[in-house]
Amino acid sequence: MSKATQQDLDVVAAQLQRTPRDVHEVAHRCPCGEVDVVTTPPRLADGTPFPTFYYATCPKLTAAISTLESSGLMITMNERLQNDSALQSAYRQAHLKYEAARDAVAIELNLDVPEVKGTTAGGMPDRVKCLHSLIAHSLAAGEGVNPLGDEALAALPDWWINKPCSELSNLLDK
Repeated sequence: MSKATQQDLDVVAAQLQRTPRDVHEVAHRCPCGEVDVVTTPPRLADGTPFPTFYYATCPKLTAAISTLESSGLMITMNERLQNDSALQSAYRQAHLKYEAARDAVAIELNLDVPEVKGTTAGGMPDRVKCLHSLIAHSLAAGEGVNPLGDEALAALPDWWINKPCSELSNLLDK
């Protein structure tokens, strides 16, 4: 992870088509070179608790994930999660690592956020409800941390190939 530069924040604003809220760090860069996942503190500047620590920003990535969500993959994942104790354990570990990373930022920023204690994102640790969160976690944390995020990521097409989001930076130069 790295601190976001002004150029990174400008690209994220172009990706989101709005001013990004409280970006803490760039958590992952797309193969095209631009930001595709950021981290957000567990309490926003306006005081709102925000449990979603890893946030996918690239519109090409999020569109590909939305298509994957509509495929029924989450239903299959939830069925497997209910019946596979090894998967349950690995997914619970992913949840704990997610929470630990977010808690480390809370400590760094001197934030007390009891409202998000035990809550992460994407349905962890008991179910799958948002592939966007799970894939963002896998991209940021690396392969082997979130088994269902890794699985969903592997099912995505190469979203950066056709009109990559790096072209958004060209919009900023105009």
